[in-house]
Amino acid sequence: MKFKYIKKSYKYIGLMAFMLMGQSCSDLLDEKVISSIGNDYMNTPKGFEDAAKSAYSSLRNYYGTQQGITMTEFGTDLYATGADGGYKGFHFYDAQLQPTVDYLATIWDETYRGINVCNAVIERAPAATVSDAIKKLRVAEMKFLRAHYYFLLMQQYGGVDLRLTETILPTKKTSRAPESEIYKQIISDLESALPDLEAKSKATDYGRATKPAAEHLLAMVYLAKGNSTSKAADDYSKAATYASSVINNYTFKLLPDFASVFDQANQMHDEVVFAVQYTMDPLTNGTGNSLHLYFGMQYDVQAGMVRDILNGRPFKRMRPTKYCLETVFADRVNDSRYKKTFKDTWICNNPGKFTNVFDNSKSEVTFKAGDTTIFIPGYEMPLAERAKKPYQVLVPSRYDEALFPTNRKFLDPLRPDRTYEPGSRDYMCFRLADTYLLLAEAQLLTGKVKEATDAINMVRRRAAFPGKAAAMEIKQANMNMEMLMEERGRELLGEQIRWMDLKRWGNLVERVQKYNPQAAPNVKPIHLLRPIPQTQIDRTEGGAAAFPQNPGY
Repeated sequence: MKFKYIKKSYKYIGLMAFMLMGQSCSDLLDEKVISSIGNDYMNTPKGFEDAAKSAYSSLRNYYGTQQGITMTEFGTDLYATGADGGYKGFHFYDAQLQPTVDYLATIWDETYRGINVCNAVIERAPAATVSDAIKKLRVAEMKFLRAHYYFLLMQQYGGVDLRLTETILPTKKTSRAPESEIYKQIISDLESALPDLEAKSKATDYGRATKPAAEHLLAMVYLAKGNSTSKAADDYSKAATYASSVINNYTFKLLPDFASVFDQANQMHDEVVFAVQYTMDPLTNGTGNSLHLYFGMQYDVQAGMVRDILNGRPFKRMRPTKYCLETVFADRVNDSRYKKTFKDTWICNNPGKFTNVFDNSKSEVTFKAGDTTIFIPGYEMPLAERAKKPYQVLVPSRYDEALFPTNRKFLDPLRPDRTYEPGSRDYMCFRLADTYLLLAEAQLLTGKVKEATDAINMVRRRAAFPGKAAAMEIKQANMNMEMLMEERGRELLGEQIRWMDLKRWGNLVERVQKYNPQAAPNVKPIHLLRPIPQTQIDRTEGGAAAFPQNPGY
């Protein structure tokens, strides 16, 4: 049984410090906060639980959303833009990427709302009429969430306002803390939470933070810190220690089949370290997990096809780069991940005879229900061979912004109809394969090449086609950062991690220039940080002097 986030009960706890400055000072003083819930409600057992649950809901603003995927997969070496959609400045790094872009403020404001709820629960816990054990557990969860939120903010924006107490009244006094101070607080929160979090793979109340989830996050944080100006000599070794603990001290297991990791019918499986929960209940699901919308090609206007629930509503946002398809997923013989990541076959749901064909090996096609209509072989099948096929063959030379291999990881066939947007699929923030890859990275950076090779081979063997596990293993001589970067691309494609990976490795500009021709002319070192939302600067006393914009924006 998954616990349900509380989205509305504690709206009044949302961060008052970041109210828009579209009012006069007297207007702010006269404003009345009206709520049907009294301020003492949080001291009651139900109120305390509701508040702790509500702190999780801000994760849904980042994970499984269009703004989240835009800020984590656009502008990388693995994904380019599709035909439709906006916010392409995040990919092109051009003049569209301005402090006034609403996605920047959306992520900022909702993340701080979550932080403020965490602060409220931590501060008010002593007065809550619940057992000491529950208090300690919930405070530990809040520290995990607060650290998680601050890590996301700092990776995207750099130094931000570090608030560790509940903001109750509107304030315009904000400032930017140095990254070193934020790293210190994130690590302090996580390490102090460890003794009081549940030390098991799945929380008793499934979906809550656990000790291994905090350890996985600590491995991520120490790796990022080790590549930052705040680095310490033992950052990588600490990252390895925490990742090893997740792998060795609990009951997590890599699933035997890579495709089964994304089986929507089995979302609470042994590889999930921490997931953001969504639901089929429209009253509590909010905008839902909408990632099913963004990776699809335009199948629904092709011969023999109309839009259906199974294949999704294709928004044509995220198109894999040539480097992604031809280099990262070059091995199609031993490695099953190309086949199991990308959808390659479409089945007729609109029978008839058609002349609107994109495959130049034929002038018309005829389909009956259940026939194959489109096949993507992943290589340049010769014209004569294609002509023999009764269906259309989409070859690489024909890929464009509307037709391209579709990432199938996030398809959501459980939606009630073909236009419905709020998906119910849980979002896996942390999974065990990622933990192994973080461990391999930490070990490689500390000179433990054999151990790093062993760790990465755990992931590679799982990804092998039957009988190909030995062929998938790499030797120590081949274990280097380039191998690791490609392996993370193969395993985690589209999982809202690539932009922060490139930032951590310090090669965002280099790899975008090399593998992302759309953005290559514009990308600069300034793009390792996003613009601070203009709304935040405007509502700060002293403006840009007190809360300076990131350089270059």
